[in-house]
Amino acid sequence: MFLSDIDIKDALQKKDITIQDFDPKRLQPASYDVQLGNEFLLFDKHTLDVIDPLKPLDEFMRKITIAPDGFFVLHPGEFALTVTKDYFGVGPKYCCHIMGKSSLARLGLIIHTTAGFVDPGNELNATLELFNTNSLPIKLYPGMKIAQIAFCLLKTPAQKTYGDPTLNSKYYKSHHVESSQMWKNFNHAKTAS
Repeated sequence: MFLSDIDIKDALQKKDITIQDFDPKRLQPASYDVQLGNEFLLFDKHTLDVIDPLKPLDEFMRKITIAPDGFFVLHPGEFALTVTKDYFGVGPKYCCHIMGKSSLARLGLIIHTTAGFVDPGNELNATLELFNTNSLPIKLYPGMKIAQIAFCLLKTPAQKTYGDPTLNSKYYKSHHVESSQMWKNFNHAKTAS
């Protein structure tokens, strides 16, 4: 069951969900608008011939920090990671979906290529996977509404929440844009056997 605006305010008051610096003006009928942060990660394509999920990628990515009054241009067919300005999360009774804004989708902007889910127990500044499907560049501004989050009540609270040491939670309470940590899945599998 998704939470309505009334349910979101109630869950915030009970501290079942977290939205730091909650702004009632961004509360929608069944979601909350989150803003774009000012950090971006781009692949340095000239230093990388192939992406290998078995290996860390941080050395092949360039971090860009935009001034609060600046902008970032996402070119056609370009992929970039960014982070939400908003820090939000859910307790063990809830999960959260990160979804695009219709107005940005109509410009050709995809704000998450596949990863739009926040597990019970996690709270973070979410990393978004941006992709420009348009044939024209798109300007993005720190602080603009970039996505919306919808909260869902679980039938029963999660037995294990994100961050539990047995789950290999790689992005627990993240505050900055982060590259893929997929390689840790392979590393974890080797050490667990």
